[in-house]
Amino acid sequence: MHTYRQRERGRETDRMPPRPSLRSLLQHTLPHPRLYTTTPPPAPPAPPKQPNLRHNRLILALTGATGSIYGIQTLQTLHHLGITTHLILSKWALSTLTYETPYTLPQLTSLATHTHNPRDLSAPPSSGSFQHDGMIIAPCSMKTLAAIRMGYGEDLISRAADVCIKEGRKLVLMVRETPLSPIHLENMLLLARLGVVVFPPVPGFYFRRGGPRGLEEVVGHSVGRMLDCLGVEVEGDGDGGVGELMRGEGRWEGFRR
Repeated sequence: MHTYRQRERGRETDRMPPRPSLRSLLQHTLPHPRLYTTTPPPAPPAPPKQPNLRHNRLILALTGATGSIYGIQTLQTLHHLGITTHLILSKWALSTLTYETPYTLPQLTSLATHTHNPRDLSAPPSSGSFQHDGMIIAPCSMKTLAAIRMGYGEDLISRAADVCIKEGRKLVLMVRETPLSPIHLENMLLLARLGVVVFPPVPGFYFRRGGPRGLEEVVGHSVGRMLDCLGVEVEGDGDGGVGELMRGEGRWEGFRR
């Protein structure tokens, strides 16, 4: 009887698959070692440093004046340069954006580091303790110009601009209106006397023999000159990127013989 049971157990053992070794178990459960030794993909090239920007942070606002493309190309340039941006769009800026360009609000917010509601007066740009290198309003409507001149911080755009003036920070207004009334001119004059840069987008036509090749070059030249006012270096290497704002003969060097 005992011999019969031993014989049956031997048969069952013969039918059982062999027990896997510890080495084979580890080979099947752990990732392949080569996954840890592959060369990582090359990192994207670092954006050029901005020696004139202490905090590498700028505020950009768009209002309802015509010329949304100026603000859009400014945002694209700052994004390309790796500069932190705080974007504010007024209610009518969204309407003008939809009417004048194919761009959408999600496309713009994807380029900005931070986006703020124009009615949110608790946002960081509304406080003087929020450190940044300056503010651009492009385009700047005459309504926003008047609000800044009077110190009427009704929304985040005019409040942030008022903070720039009281804190002695750079403020650039790309005003868009023509013809200009005495009221408009007086508002600009008072702000200019306070150190605000009043920057109407007047294009230069001297930067290429035969003039600009299209509207994009006209806009890019004005954007590059406006960023000059804040100390942002936009010179490029002809790669078709941000350097194309001021490429070639974009800066006047005198008549060529």
